[in-house]
Amino acid sequence: MFCPKCNNLMIVDRKRKDCLVCRKCGRRVKSKEKVAIKDTILEKKKEIIVMGKDEGVAEFPTTTIMCPKCDNMEAYWWMQQTRAADEPPTIFYRCKKCGFSWRSYG
Repeated sequence: MFCPKCNNLMIVDRKRKDCLVCRKCGRRVKSKEKVAIKDTILEKKKEIIVMGKDEGVAEFPTTTIMCPKCDNMEAYWWMQQTRAADEPPTIFYRCKKCGFSWRSYG
């Protein structure tokens, strides 16, 4: 329901479950029915998936970059969004010679 005074969205009054209150102007309106309030806290989980050693890597594009472990100059690469959508994706590399994986933050 929207506030009849300022047209802002009204929320349930936590003290009186049969009232709606406007956050902007404070106007209270009696609700036609009682509303149950359920508080749910969702936990954000960050998950970074790194593929197994031989898991479909051969189909990825290759680039010329030095492996920090064996100094080989060829690696597979792929991009993955590991942070917020407004930040650049992370570029992962896997050495074609030793299989070492590392990442570069764009």
